[in-house]
Amino acid sequence: MNRIGSGLLYLRARMRSAWHRTRGSLRARGLRGTLARIVREFRPPAKVVPAALWLPASDAPIALPDPGAAPLASIVVPVHGQLDHTLRCLRALSAPARTRFEVIVVDDASPDATRATLAGTAHLRLHALAENQGFIGACNAGAALARGRVLVFLNNDTAPQPGWLDALVDTLDTVPGAGIAGARLVYPDGRLQEAGGILFANGQGWNFGRFDSPDAPPYTHLRDTDYVSGAALAIPAALFVELGGFDVRYAPAYYEDSDLAMRVRAAGRRVLYQPRATVVHFEGASAGTSLEHGMKAYQVVNQERFHARWRDVLAARHAPAGTEPEVAADWRAHRRVLVVDAATPQPDRDSGSLRLVNLMRLLRERGDAVTFFAANGWNGGDYARALEDLGVQVWSEPWLEGVPAWFRRHGRHLDAVIACRHYVAESLLPLTRRYAPDARFIFDTVDLHYLRERRGAEIAGDAAALRAAEATRRRELELVRRADLTWVVSDIERALLARELPDARVEILSNVHAVAGAGPGYGERRDLVFVGGFRHPPNIDAALWLGDEIMPRVHAALPGVCLHLIGAEPPEPVRALDGRHGIRVHGFVEDIVPFMDDCRIGLAPLRFGAGVKGKVNLAMAHGQPVVATSCAAEGMHLTDGVDVRIADDAEAFAAAVVELYRDPAQWTHLATGALANVERHFSFDAARRALGAALD
Repeated sequence: MNRIGSGLLYLRARMRSAWHRTRGSLRARGLRGTLARIVREFRPPAKVVPAALWLPASDAPIALPDPGAAPLASIVVPVHGQLDHTLRCLRALSAPARTRFEVIVVDDASPDATRATLAGTAHLRLHALAENQGFIGACNAGAALARGRVLVFLNNDTAPQPGWLDALVDTLDTVPGAGIAGARLVYPDGRLQEAGGILFANGQGWNFGRFDSPDAPPYTHLRDTDYVSGAALAIPAALFVELGGFDVRYAPAYYEDSDLAMRVRAAGRRVLYQPRATVVHFEGASAGTSLEHGMKAYQVVNQERFHARWRDVLAARHAPAGTEPEVAADWRAHRRVLVVDAATPQPDRDSGSLRLVNLMRLLRERGDAVTFFAANGWNGGDYARALEDLGVQVWSEPWLEGVPAWFRRHGRHLDAVIACRHYVAESLLPLTRRYAPDARFIFDTVDLHYLRERRGAEIAGDAAALRAAEATRRRELELVRRADLTWVVSDIERALLARELPDARVEILSNVHAVAGAGPGYGERRDLVFVGGFRHPPNIDAALWLGDEIMPRVHAALPGVCLHLIGAEPPEPVRALDGRHGIRVHGFVEDIVPFMDDCRIGLAPLRFGAGVKGKVNLAMAHGQPVVATSCAAEGMHLTDGVDVRIADDAEAFAAAVVELYRDPAQWTHLATGALANVERHFSFDAARRALGAALD
């Protein structure tokens, strides 16, 4: 099949999926809601505009902040001449930063007026060497004077961009195992100079991404790298001292940063590239560019020294010379995994998104190189940026240039493709088989859509919707049959598929939640809460059932109690509930935790749906007991009276809410059971076990 044929097949699958979903959306959302959804999915992507670089004015004052008695970071700037570059660097360092820092300029016997010019500069520690010791000697001398717990080595021919220092220090403080954090280096004209470095098995170094756009997807996510340039490198001061500083065998310069990275990894720590720290580097200003003479000539000599020292490690753990940089950059990754969903996950808005983000978090924890793109090609804005901060490479238009084109370029490097939802998976399966023939294709159902559609149609008595649910069933079962592995979220769904397709491999990978703990006790909480995004039809039905039939009964018994309805994009019938029977409609809220910690009971009155309900997990993970329907509790290992209250008609549901609200002993019993349930079945530890069993 040629490229045009592959593209047409993909387009046909997408069009078929869009038509099927449009019919279902018209029934669930009406014309206006459906049109809004179509606009969201198919509007053209925004054009990528390169970020403007900031360079301080040549006459700007040097105004370094007061580091105080205990700076957090010590910035060491080795200097040998090039006064104009040093002054520009210090002006850039005068920009505000959250991190308290000191600046140590080590004057390495400069032949110009550096020492006289900088003497007396406020809040600058100037250390003069009597004889020229080279880059390594100057850096080690500056490190010996440092007071901060983080050492930052910075070339004088640089202009750090705002936020660079905070990003490096935060990386060392928050990323597990971080030992070195390095900046994204760019040329003054905006082109990328280096997004971390690659070391090949022969000891040769490679500036990953050189001359490319710094905003291209391979360079905008946090990732482990072979080394980072000493032009802008942060390391815990204690670790630097423990390792003995930069090795003087590489004096005066070159390969000392690569050698330090190797020693940091040998000590069990990670070397990380942090794209949120951008530094303009006027490469060659301090050392020239010729490999024939001058400082740069040591690059050739020191490569041989470096290779001799690390020959065995390089041969065992690094890519052979000539390997494509894209592959070499992730050479030590456990697997290269592509994850595709309909849209960029928004974990603060729906439980499916939270599950997917936590799944990618666990894949990264395992050492997998993870790539994500949304089937609609959109850039997910801050949500995409959050994935990049987890270490996920995120592609979107215009970089993506179409899904078939992406598979043609990158598919051969993949070990696994995880396709979420049937209407995404059915268009990706042919592309995977053609362009990633060695990759395992994993169909992540998220939940069995046909089961949810069928139940909704039965409640509504909608014959057309029942026929649509049957069409969805055929499509989902065909994908289960053809996939290498299918993920479902509950025992109920796995048993159902076992009856339908006994030979298919189906595993459970359920919701993944951080267990927040018991939180405030019964007496410190009040009110009720319902959480659910209102793009999801079962949540609309549940909210309206609450407002029309359940809350009038609850409010009559508990007139001072408020029900907080929380969820993005509530439709007009839901918004109209505000103020009735103690109901407050909040819509989307930035921080859900106060409602989980302050409200006494979570409600889950779902009358149809499928899969595992994130709203139930969320409440229980915060020690908040839940009153739920059988549908909401399905597949969640819950027992009425042990870790949940279950009721399926409005009168019984309201009675259970009132009884639980008034009974501190019952409340405490259920809260304890709920926490134990989440820890056992839906915690990160539980997901790690399931993920390992499925992938390994």
